[in-house]
Amino acid sequence: MAGHSQFKNIMHRKGRQDKEKSKLFSKLAREIMVSAKQGMPDPDHNPRLRAAIIAAKQQSMPKDNIQRAIDKATGAGAENIEEVRYEGYGPGGTALIVETQTDNRNRTGSDIRSTFSKYGGALGEPNSVTFMFDRVGVITYPKDKGSEDAMLEAGIEAGANEVVSSEEGHEFLSSLEDFGSVRDALEKKLGEPTGAKIEWRPKTMSPVSDDHGETLMKLLEVLDEHDDVQTVYGNYELSDALMAKLSG
Repeated sequence: MAGHSQFKNIMHRKGRQDKEKSKLFSKLAREIMVSAKQGMPDPDHNPRLRAAIIAAKQQSMPKDNIQRAIDKATGAGAENIEEVRYEGYGPGGTALIVETQTDNRNRTGSDIRSTFSKYGGALGEPNSVTFMFDRVGVITYPKDKGSEDAMLEAGIEAGANEVVSSEEGHEFLSSLEDFGSVRDALEKKLGEPTGAKIEWRPKTMSPVSDDHGETLMKLLEVLDEHDDVQTVYGNYELSDALMAKLSG
């Protein structure tokens, strides 16, 4: 019976992983579709599409799926998907930015609003929290690509504003205007990056109590599970004790 139970647990875990991968592929495909529709369907002439394809490849998304998403965006009967950004405050007064891609703005807006409300947050007006964030380009490379000094030198040569090295890897930050040129210069020197995208980065972090932090994590989890939500950014800072509890 123990072996049977273990098998069931493994199958349940595999089923959950497959479901999560399917949801991830769906979000990646949607980003590819929006990028291809807004610009040219050729990644060599569409920086955003190129970044979307890089992100998809890093998640082992099959080439056929990537091409299908491009074709779906540019062919007859293409879906009408629009980008909508929501801003608001979560538990403990944390500022949150929710980026969505949707074919039904009313449905998505209602879902996001009710989710915020359920977990003690509230949506704000457009631009109500973006002033607390910087809009920056982020190009990432794995840690084994080189030393901190070598990456800093590469970043300076490429025109990056900042280079952040950590256990997770190396991040090259740029302005929106220089994002494409910095990414291309780094790619010539270091090869294809593991990620290249535009992000919202908080100017300062806001410490959150453990009680509010737990509720906030539930809010973020529900938002992340929503099919229309692409990315959620926040300025929250959790305590080490809560981080350990959540990871354990």
